[in-house]
Amino acid sequence: MSTKQDLIENAKEYFKNGIYAQKRKHYNTSVTLFFKTLSALTDLYIIEKEGHPPSSHSERFRILEKKYKEIYDILDKDFPYYQNSYRSKLNLEVSKIFENDCRTIFEILKIRIKKI
Repeated sequence: MSTKQDLIENAKEYFKNGIYAQKRKHYNTSVTLFFKTLSALTDLYIIEKEGHPPSSHSERFRILEKKYKEIYDILDKDFPYYQNSYRSKLNLEVSKIFENDCRTIFEILKIRIKKI
């Protein structure tokens, strides 16, 4: 499988499991999985625009901030919640924000996801 296809399949898997965790009220887990979804999708976006994946989280943020502000703003807004998930209890509201942001980037990339 190609890197692009791997990223698509990984993003779909993380997203689906994020929805399942959210339904079980495991919000920290759902946010973690949704952030992984966002990371896979933004790497795919960067590959499509730049021709290569970022080598690290830092490079991902740098490229997005410099060239793709719309995508950067989503990740930048969500990242503090993701970091906080290690030391605080998250809720449905935060999980839904992440879910909707994932859906937005799936749409931008024109990737269809099944109803879950």
